[in-house]
Amino acid sequence: MLHVVTAARRRGAETFAVDLAEALGARGVPSEVVALAPADAGDPLPVAVLGPGALAPATLRALRRRARRARAVVAHGSRTLPASALALAGLRTPTVYRSIGDPAAWAGSGRRRLQTRLLLARVDAVTVLWPSAAEDVHRLHGVPRERIHVLPNAVPAARCPVPTAADRAEARRRFGLPAEAPVVAVVGALAPEKRVGDAIAAVATLPDAHLLVAGDGPERAALEGRAAAEAPGRVVFAGSLPGPAAALAAADVVALPSRTEGMPGVLIEAGLSGVPAVATDVGGVGEIVVDGETGVLVPPGDVTALAAGLGRALADRDGLGAAARRRCLARFEIGPVADRWHDLLAALTDPGAAGGG
Repeated sequence: MLHVVTAARRRGAETFAVDLAEALGARGVPSEVVALAPADAGDPLPVAVLGPGALAPATLRALRRRARRARAVVAHGSRTLPASALALAGLRTPTVYRSIGDPAAWAGSGRRRLQTRLLLARVDAVTVLWPSAAEDVHRLHGVPRERIHVLPNAVPAARCPVPTAADRAEARRRFGLPAEAPVVAVVGALAPEKRVGDAIAAVATLPDAHLLVAGDGPERAALEGRAAAEAPGRVVFAGSLPGPAAALAAADVVALPSRTEGMPGVLIEAGLSGVPAVATDVGGVGEIVVDGETGVLVPPGDVTALAAGLGRALADRDGLGAAARRRCLARFEIGPVADRWHDLLAALTDPGAAGGG
């Protein structure tokens, strides 16, 4: 199986593709992950890079060569849809497009929606992350319901151990955080849609709380300035990390104040690590975070609600964290999800060998 990601960066869709390929390989399905473009910064994933850009002619030619040898192609979101449609034109290789965001939020209108509809018509199956997203893909883009499959995001539990007291102490020393103060972590790209500034503003209202920002992106300089003005000495910018474990070990709560999301892997990683989350109720977030049971859901853009939610989560950190771990182990661990992917790919490549996905 050939898994295609937009770039060799350590972000949600790309990391999931690597995890899924490994899990399928363990199930006897050899899989390879390739990136359309190199990582723009940080520690890249160890995957083959096909060319200089997602739609560059050299990239598309390389993708076509790889696809000729594959039993099926899985395109993991973003620019992989147009790239796969162009590169695989005329080939008989079955293709699956994995929708990674909120279809309603990113559908656009007019020409953009028509382009997406035409591109999705050229793939054999579309996977979405939560049930209502399936209806959105059908309604907005005309994909027949029988070609849409609900397969949630997932993370290997082995990568997200519950931190010990020693892990917590070491992580806090590493990041220069106080040993006993409440710590909120934001893990992800520092991009406008993530609204990390809302987390800074919320933490600024919480006495003695500190914020750990793990990630990098175009907003970093502006956010550092805002942190110095609003919460001086209480915000640590750690930059990009090779994985979430250290940041989660340091944290009491994870904050995700995004204005739009798909089904964020960081919330699954936090849950598996026993760390509750306070997140905006957008996209598939509510599939992971059950308000008042495994964390707290708040409206997007409401800093007051975010601050109150962080206060609630900090007050019941252990209870919410334990419930979050139970839910994520049951629903969002890579093993059972990979089994469902195995069935879907088997049905596409050998319809008589599997019962569906």
